[in-house]
Amino acid sequence: MATTVITTLDPKSRAASHGMSDITIRNLFIIPTILFLIIFNIFPLIYSLGYSFTDFRASTSAAANFVGLQNYRELLNDPYIWNNFAVTAKYVIVSVVGQVVVGFGTAMLLNRDIPFKGLITTLLLLPMMLSMAVVGLFWKLLYDPSFGIINYALGLGKFEWVGNADMALYAIAITDIWMWAPFVMLLSLAGLSAVPKHLYEAAAIDRAGSFYTFFRITLPLVAPILMIAIIFRTMEAFKTFDLAYVLSTQPTTEVISIRLYKMAFQEWQTGRSCALAYIVLIMVLAITNIYVKYLNKVKER
Repeated sequence: MATTVITTLDPKSRAASHGMSDITIRNLFIIPTILFLIIFNIFPLIYSLGYSFTDFRASTSAAANFVGLQNYRELLNDPYIWNNFAVTAKYVIVSVVGQVVVGFGTAMLLNRDIPFKGLITTLLLLPMMLSMAVVGLFWKLLYDPSFGIINYALGLGKFEWVGNADMALYAIAITDIWMWAPFVMLLSLAGLSAVPKHLYEAAAIDRAGSFYTFFRITLPLVAPILMIAIIFRTMEAFKTFDLAYVLSTQPTTEVISIRLYKMAFQEWQTGRSCALAYIVLIMVLAITNIYVKYLNKVKER
């Protein structure tokens, strides 16, 4: 009687028998990614950090002189820079709060059985898929005091939106809300769909009102994912450049990213602009860290 011998190879041996081991395949995917990040992310960060301690100007061929912390001291003592930060903070608050209110409110309306729900959701997501420069130009036409449809619809005559120093920043924030509220809506819908239905059924049996149900069931359970949306949108709003640059040239709309652009590419203060970029980076990281700590507290509840 013939005896059949079955040899079982471990995964590494089987992979090796086909030419490459699992470790080799893993390295083929990981190493190029790491090299890409080092070349295009980490190296520019380190390079610009070095320039932030110099008086380097990219418009001249003069050698960069080491000035230490002088650029940082001058920027932190510059009242105009702090005014740019104040404008940015005001814009971030108006924009992010508006996006959360509109996005979460829309998600609440869509979190029910309605006709053409999928189509409506898809259409609402379209703004966030457009280029910010295109959106800025589009809304600039809508805001136009002569033929803009917004003034016509609201009966405001020839009201200036982006040309008004007091209104321009809010006009940009409204555009940002229109574009990115769908992002908050999408994340909120994911959170709302994960809320167990039996909690609402128990609340209905206990005759709990809609106010109680929202603040004791819906909001606490959706709060973690809503906080994630707020973190992402705060980071992006703090870096806003396209919309503000395209829509308005008012001094009251000069957010910190526009000031950074002017300093780097119009005034050619390369070393100083690198220092300002790192100040902005530190502030964004600090704000994000506060959000993350609060997010962890929300999750622990």
